[in-house]
Amino acid sequence: MKYKDTWDLEAIFPGGTRSTQLQTKLHSIKEEIREYKTLILGLSEDQYGDVLKAILKKQESLEKGIGQCRTFVQMWHDAYTNDEYANVVMGQVMDLSSEEENLSTILTKKIVAIPDGDWQSLMKDEELKEVSFALNEIRDQGKRLLSEAEEKLITDLNKDGLAGWSNLYDTAVSIMTIPFTDQEGNTTEYSVGQAMNRMYADPDPNVRKQLFENWEEAWTKFAPIFAETLNHLDGYRITLQKAHNREHYLDEPLEYNRMSKETLDAMWNAVSKHKQPFINFLNQKAKILGMEKLGWQDVDAPIALGDAKPPSFTYDDACDFVIENFAAFGPKLSSFAKHALENRWVEAEDRTNKRPGGYCEELPEFEESRIFMTFTGSTSDVSTLAHELGHAYHSYVMRDLPNLNRSYAMNVAETASTFAETIISNATVTKAKSNSEKITLLNSKIENATAMFMNIHARFLFEKSFYEERSEGIVSEQRINELMLKAQKEAYGDSLSTYHPHFWCSKLHFFIDDVPFYNFPYTFGYLFSLGIYSEYLKNPDDFEGKYIALLRDTGSMKVEDLAMKHLGVDMTKSSFWEAGIKLMAKDVEEFINLTNEAMK
Repeated sequence: MKYKDTWDLEAIFPGGTRSTQLQTKLHSIKEEIREYKTLILGLSEDQYGDVLKAILKKQESLEKGIGQCRTFVQMWHDAYTNDEYANVVMGQVMDLSSEEENLSTILTKKIVAIPDGDWQSLMKDEELKEVSFALNEIRDQGKRLLSEAEEKLITDLNKDGLAGWSNLYDTAVSIMTIPFTDQEGNTTEYSVGQAMNRMYADPDPNVRKQLFENWEEAWTKFAPIFAETLNHLDGYRITLQKAHNREHYLDEPLEYNRMSKETLDAMWNAVSKHKQPFINFLNQKAKILGMEKLGWQDVDAPIALGDAKPPSFTYDDACDFVIENFAAFGPKLSSFAKHALENRWVEAEDRTNKRPGGYCEELPEFEESRIFMTFTGSTSDVSTLAHELGHAYHSYVMRDLPNLNRSYAMNVAETASTFAETIISNATVTKAKSNSEKITLLNSKIENATAMFMNIHARFLFEKSFYEERSEGIVSEQRINELMLKAQKEAYGDSLSTYHPHFWCSKLHFFIDDVPFYNFPYTFGYLFSLGIYSEYLKNPDDFEGKYIALLRDTGSMKVEDLAMKHLGVDMTKSSFWEAGIKLMAKDVEEFINLTNEAMK
């Protein structure tokens, strides 16, 4: 194998979760926390500038150190879910993180207490001016904080509250298995990740059907645990939101994503108004597969008309394909991807004892990232690889910025990943060797659009309705299922024959502790990336430099200002979002024309 498909974890902390170097690092972080505390307590009127700058440097060092350890332990646990000791070490990391957060809360309170005149003078300092957007954001948001004692108690309780409930979900999923019985009567117990990959990607409808039925049954069995987990996770969060004077459950995710409610509404209104092309796509796909309507498990099923077979890639082929087609956009992106793949930044091996899904996390002290996924050879897997490399590239181009200016929100984070994915999906379609192959590849590309406009929309509608009902009290498992079905039917225009009532169980995004509504940023990033890509097509010369400039600004301005500065567009207007949707509608039109011709 030219590219190894496993992480080089030994290069981070030799010995895994029982690494002596990891324990030494955790001890040094504890010492740094003591120094951080001394600096914060010394912040006074006559030393605002010098002490604040020293505090920020120490804070950056601490956050990088904690982030390095947290990412390593998470990586290890996700790659080897049977390592029980990982939870012990993660507990140590979370304790240190909690201490740092408590002290940062005290710092925020002190920043809020600085008189306006003194604050304005501070922001004229050259070093502080560079991070003034983030500091002003901290100051504004800090006005919501309770007393230092109350905020310390909240941070301490979060370990057994938000984080505790989220960790319970991860643990429960790690021990779940999904049975599958082949035609010879042999039964295999798949991990959740393996079952999910095969359920959605297998060309045999009977395989998909059996796996989906077993999948739904498995989640139904665990549903009482997950219903309680979701109720307490979000109930805990609602209590915190009220304590911090947030009037609406969307205030926190909107604030976190640095976007307005007007922008969110404009985006979803545009999506809701323009779903028909994608409903047409699902209906056409059902026709191709010989079904009256697609079932839930068929939405992402591969199709092949004529003599074309679904393209299949080895991991080596996928890596080379990504590097080659990134080069068509820009040499820096391609060179970066080559470096990451050659240096084992990616865990892609298809094996048991791995958690499902994919992600990209930073190793901030190395100024590097690491990618987690399971590669099975499909075009979807190639897109996932490109998607996560896009995340890594985003972090890479910002590596020399102050830590405060590198803190970009999820919605713009998904922009870079989706842009990279778009490059690859367009390349696969363009390089199709026949109309039959082009149909297969267009199917994969449009599936991504249906995910953004339908699946993600269903997640948003569900979470919105769940928060509304949870605000009034505990929501039963049966009622949660009803809310999920209602959201799916609305989002998919009731175009499917079967739905997934326990989808809320199987989607880990609902159980992530650090931010609520881990859904709409995906659609935002997808459509925003289409807007950027259309600008690239208009003027591709030296566009990579403009693209990098946009990415470097993502941590230091609101998204509406970012779009206006770099693209000259108003995100609060539906017309901006409609333009991206219409680009994908053209692909649907081509898909339907090609498939109609092929089925004659």
